[in-house]
This record gives sequence, structure tokens and C-alpha cells, in this order.
Amino acid sequence: MSVEEVWLHDQTTPEMRALARNILEDVRAGMSVKQAVRQHPLSEGGFIGKSTLIRVYRELTDAGEWQPDRKLVRRLRMKPVRTLSGVTTVTVLTKHYPCPGKCIFCPDDYRMPKSYLPDEPGAMRALHHEFDPFDQTQARIEALHAIGHPTDKIELLILGGTWSAYQKDYQEWFLKRCFDAMNGFEADTLAEAQKANETAESRNVGLVIETRPDHVNPREIARLRTYGVTKVQMGVQSLDDEILAMNDRGHTVQQSHEAVRLLRAAGFKVVLHWMPNLFGATLESDREDFERLWGDADMQPDEIKIYPCQLLEDTVLYSHWERGDYKPYTTEELIELLADIKPTIPRYCRVNRIVREIPSTNVVEGNKRTSLRQDAKRELEARGLRCQCVRCREVRGKSVDAEELGMEDLVYRTGGSEEHFLSYVTPEDDLAGYLRLTLPSEGGPPTGLSDLEGAAIVREVHVYGQSLEVGQSLDGTAQHSGLGMRLMQQAEELGRDAGYARLAVISAIGTREYYRKLGYELGESYMLKDL
Repeated sequence: MSVEEVWLHDQTTPEMRALARNILEDVRAGMSVKQAVRQHPLSEGGFIGKSTLIRVYRELTDAGEWQPDRKLVRRLRMKPVRTLSGVTTVTVLTKHYPCPGKCIFCPDDYRMPKSYLPDEPGAMRALHHEFDPFDQTQARIEALHAIGHPTDKIELLILGGTWSAYQKDYQEWFLKRCFDAMNGFEADTLAEAQKANETAESRNVGLVIETRPDHVNPREIARLRTYGVTKVQMGVQSLDDEILAMNDRGHTVQQSHEAVRLLRAAGFKVVLHWMPNLFGATLESDREDFERLWGDADMQPDEIKIYPCQLLEDTVLYSHWERGDYKPYTTEELIELLADIKPTIPRYCRVNRIVREIPSTNVVEGNKRTSLRQDAKRELEARGLRCQCVRCREVRGKSVDAEELGMEDLVYRTGGSEEHFLSYVTPEDDLAGYLRLTLPSEGGPPTGLSDLEGAAIVREVHVYGQSLEVGQSLDGTAQHSGLGMRLMQQAEELGRDAGYARLAVISAIGTREYYRKLGYELGESYMLKDL
């Protein structure tokens, strides 16, 4: 059980409630949370934690004794970074299941889905709940609520092996149980659970799965849309066929090209995993390989996870290392590599992660640090450089004046479309919100999806800042300040001017109501509006 879940089940005594109320009154009067807590110690020693303060605050507001105070909640919230991107992410893992890949670097613990270890943070929670999707989703939502985070806009991130390789009845059962947990009741069917989630208290505003390039085809993307999937993570690992073969990856670069083209044509947000330090790679070949991600018109991902290969026991790669055929990069070499490549990442791409959260005790040799993002940032600052990816420019918790924001339209060509990255930025170049618009080109890959015939496609609308509840606003935040609507209006104008008959939005189940208010109607699985 995680620390947050232990807090969730703590019993609040009458003494603790009384002290918590006194602390809250001091904080409302202007005192810092830390000072107020120190002034009111428990009789048996120790101090009241923020989770108790949040619980008592909610009791007072629910009873009508106090009026809701969002600024107070912001001061009490624990780990606010978890929802500074505008949504609340809930991660769940699928059960252990045979993976079609035979990658030499992957661990294969019999308790876990392929490539995961039982002592990784998210994996530990999944193992505790025996991989039950309802229990994982419900416990995480309750835990985040208990430490002060809004839980009405949930991005559900499904990890574990290759989603597309699991049996279809398991996929549908797994998803239904996740929706049941967000809805607060058990539906009879997945379709019923999805319908209920359109107006549920915890709405699914993004659904993410992991798969492989050789499992992406028109039939699979149609199935993913019936599930409500909006984002696909895919391990390409390298754009060198020789390196892929040496690591028994089991797919080719051409299959990666075809998969990305098809996913983008269907409106999905594409997250690619890229792995430096694979067997057979060098620092120089990795630099060249990274350039291909952006120079290749068929790639150019929306988001990327950079996962340096880590040497783990009980893998085939470990045998290569024992024979002296493989040598992991040092931490210093990795930092240099990351500092070299990060400034080349386009402004439309978000770097989600750098390095897996694998505990260092599992790493045999090479880098054991999980702070490579911060290390690379310091190295860039020493060089007088900066990364301009989406994550490095997010406005996050900073105050935003909507009247001072400037609109940018970054246009780039892919193998099957003209892409517009529409964004609102502050005078300091912080990113307040953006929209990804795809204008399909002739000769692009056919998706077979009738909703997309003659349509321009909105693949993502995202407004940054601390996640706020649906219909709420807070001075100085980008959320719910009308930026999303303005971005959609701009997308409609661009689509109309380019001659498209309609605009299709790859909406998550829980955002359908938002688009209905903008004049969109549900087609087979996309929200549609005639232009």
C-alpha cells in the first residue's frame, strides 16, 4: 500500500479534528501552513499532516460551515506537480501475459507484465491490488483526492506489456472495470459504462495504451477508438534496422513508419519510446539516430520517452555483458548525450520521461541515477542553452494573464499530413495551452474510419496550469479561461480555409459533453462538426 493510501485509511480522532480546525483558521488568516502546524502539536507528540487538514477542510465545507476556498486548497495540496499539467493521471497495470517481443534487454518477472519489475512504484501498487483494474483505479483516485487533488478529470494510463496482444475479452473487461471505478458503480457492459462516464464525477479525459509497431493496423485502430483510446505509446527504440535486429526487437523501421503514419491519420496522439545505449549502439550512432526522429517525415512524434537501456540481471543482454560484448554508458556520458540532443527537440514535442523508474538495486552496471532530466538541465544551463520541448515550457503553476498571451501556429509536414501546432504563450515563452490539428494529405494512409472522410482532425486540446474541477475557474490560471474554445475556433477556421467539409475531434469519453457545447455531435467514435 502506498503512503497516500495509508493516509487515506487513517482514523481522525476528535482531538485531531479540533487541532486541524485551529490550524486551518490560522492558515485562512494568512499564516503559512508550516507555521500553523507547528503552533498546534498533538498531545502525544508529533504534528498533524496535510492529508488530515484536507479531510477536515472537506468535512467543514460539506457540512456548510465554511465556504469553499480554492486558494486555501492550493496551499494545502500535497505534491501539486501531479496535476499541474491540467489533468489528474491515474496509472494502472495489466496482468502478466506473454509478450510477442523477445527483446534482449527486457526483464521478465513471472509476477509482472513484460519489461516491468515488482519494485517499480506503479508496479508495486498494481501488485498490491493483484492487478485488479477496479481496485487500482479506485484506490488511486481516492488517494489523490485525500491529498487535495481534483479527481474529476482523469487521464487513464494503462501500462504493461503490449496491450494489443492481450485477449480482446480481457481488454474489454479491464476497461469496463476502470470506467466502473471512475463512475462509482458497476455497469452491465463497457458501452453502458462509457455512456455513464460522459457525465460522471470522475470523467475520463484521456485514455492511453502501450503497443508495438507491428501490432498497429486499420482493424486495431478501429478497436482502440471503440474503447475510447486517445493516445498510443509505442516502443520504436531505434531507427536502425541492424540495431533492432541485434536486440531481437522483432519489428523493422518500416513497420514503425507505417504505424506512426496510421496512428496520426486516425487522430491519435503518438508517444514514442526511444532507447539509447542498446546493444550495438555507440554514443555517436545514438546522436545520429535521434536526429532521424525529427528528420524523418514519417516519425516526428507528439511526445517522447527517452529510456536509456539499463543492464539488468536475468536478461540476454546480461550474458552479452558477461562476455565483454556490451558496456553500458556511464552517468556522465548519458548526461552529455542528453544535453547534446535535448535542444534539437521541436517545440511541438513533449519529453514525458527521461530514464525508467527502475530502482538502482536492479541495475548491474552503468547509470543508476533517476534524476537525469535535472542533471541534463543543469548541463544545458552551464552551456547557456535550453530545451524548448512542451514540458520544459509548460506554464505549470505560474500566474497567467489571458490578455497577454500570444498565438503561435507552428506548421510542419509529415508523411501524410500538414500539422498545425497552435499554442498560446506568455511573453516569457511559457506555454499556456495548445491544440494539434492535422490536415490530411492526398496519398496518406487510409484508416477505413468513416468519421474521418473529408475531415480535418483535432488530435489534442490541452490547457495547462493546476487542474481545476469542471466548470470552475481561479484567477491567474489558464484552466477554464476560454483558451480551449479559442483554440478550437482557430482550428475550425484553418480547416474551413483548407477546404475540409468537417472537423473531427478524437474526443475521450469524458470530454464529449465539452465538445457538444461547442456544437459537435458524436459520430461513430469521433466528435464531428460541419464546417
